[in-house]
Amino acid sequence: MRERPGSTVCDHCGAEQDDQDAEQDAEQDAATGTDTGAAADPPPADPGRRRDRDEQGRARNARPRDGLGRPLPYGSEGVARQPEGVARAPEASLSEAQRLLDAGMPFHAHEVLEDAWKAAPEAERELWRGLAQLAVGLTHAARGNATGGTALLVRGAAAIAPYTATAPYGIDVGGLTAWARELTDRLGGAPSGRAGGPVPAAGTAPRLRRP
Repeated sequence: MRERPGSTVCDHCGAEQDDQDAEQDAEQDAATGTDTGAAADPPPADPGRRRDRDEQGRARNARPRDGLGRPLPYGSEGVARQPEGVARAPEASLSEAQRLLDAGMPFHAHEVLEDAWKAAPEAERELWRGLAQLAVGLTHAARGNATGGTALLVRGAAAIAPYTATAPYGIDVGGLTAWARELTDRLGGAPSGRAGGPVPAAGTAPRLRRP
């Protein structure tokens, strides 16, 4: 993990989380090397509040989040996050991730693809990690973070490019790398930093597999 003021950024998938989320998920991050949070101003610390945990007792922040994965105040009505650690066949992971992308929820698609990455055989790990990075790149772009979106799109495209010839599971590697380049060029015309205008998440979503 690498630190930024007010947030923690995963070196593997590029997702950001606020400081409170980082503390809440420290045990899980230490075990997996990943996180699925989003940058935001953390709420005031409550030393009396116990660490949030999921149904299996693992550290997992319970703050509600919006459709792009940004934390909302406790008690707000948010969009449910994807269940963590779900075992899916590769085709099922792609179908679920596509459904979420089409619904304008690339952050949630990234969570599905991250599960696939963690479960993938060694020969496919970079493929699934690259797909998760592309989803995070679109998440950043949809939030208006042109710099973060560009960085993740470039990383994701580079990770999946070696699979162009084999195209496992019908993944449209060539189409996805072309999509990432086009979106990167589009973001390059936006102001640097987090001030770039957001792109429409659903309208900008790529197709993961060939027709």
